[in-house]
Order: sequence, then structure tokens, then C-alpha cells
Amino acid sequence: MLKKIFIALASIIAMPLILAIFTAKSYDVEREVVINQPNSIVFNYIKYLKNQDKFSKWTRMDPDMKKSYRGVDGSVGFVSAWDSQNPDVGKGEQEIIKVIEGEQVDFELRFLTPFEATAPAYMTTESVETDKTKVRWGFSGHMDYPMNLMLLFMDFEKIIGDDLQTGLNQLKVNLEEL
Repeated sequence: MLKKIFIALASIIAMPLILAIFTAKSYDVEREVVINQPNSIVFNYIKYLKNQDKFSKWTRMDPDMKKSYRGVDGSVGFVSAWDSQNPDVGKGEQEIIKVIEGEQVDFELRFLTPFEATAPAYMTTESVETDKTKVRWGFSGHMDYPMNLMLLFMDFEKIIGDDLQTGLNQLKVNLEEL
């Protein structure tokens, strides 16, 4: 009888670990919005990380967070760091790692608390018409085994995607008021 209980417990513990072997370890999220402004105006706004304070949902979640900056905003190497007591915001930094003028800004996000992770993100602009620009905001995440099992139970694409869309919608409002 004790042997059967042990086998049952071992099976219960082993099943999720085996399932995690076959579960994806990464995810990609992208959202977009069309802004009624020329590409030059939109790109020259989004390339500055300090401007994210005016539209990013995460920044607006804690207006009292401590912010610090290193480097020249809008250029490769610029770092925007944050430190918040809000566990949904945590502590980390974002660095501009690539700028393709008028087209794309690539970032590296480094989360320090409540968990440690490094993730790539980007924002792109594309002229739709002379006075309309499509902005895409994307993020990629990775979870090592066995934490990747959470990807089966949490819809990171929706959770993060909704936050990106909220930020893009605010960006649209901000830029169309110019």
C-alpha cells in the first residue's frame, strides 16, 4: 500500500515536469496603432525613452517610482532605470540598443525585481499615408524550464498585449493633440 502511494505521489510530481519539457519556452507579443501624424513626428517622439513616461501603462501604474537616466536619450546606450515599491512594476532598466532612424528603436529590458529577466523589445514606425503612421510595439519573453509551464496557464500574450495596447492608445492621444 505504501508503495502505491509513493508511486502515485511521484507520478503527480513528475507529470508537470515532463509536460514542461514539451512546452514552449518563449513568447512574442506585438500590438499596433495608427496615429494621425507624419512618420517624422511620431518617430522623433518614440525614440526618446523619457517620453515613455507619458504613455506607458507601466510607468503610469506608479507615479511615485524613482527614475534615473544614463547617457543621451534617443541614442544607443541610453538607459532609463526605474525602482518601484509596486510589485507589478518592480525594479529594472531599459537600454536603447539599436536605432534605425525613422523606422525602429530596439530596447533591452532588464528586470531585477520581483523577478530577474532580460527581454528584447522594440518600437517601429511605418508611413501609411503622408500624415498617418503605423506604430508597432513588440516584446519577447523567455521562461526557462520548468517555469515555462506557466505559459500553459497564463496568457502572457493577452496580459502584456493589453498593456502594450493601452500604451499605444495613450501615445496616439498624446501625439494627435500636438
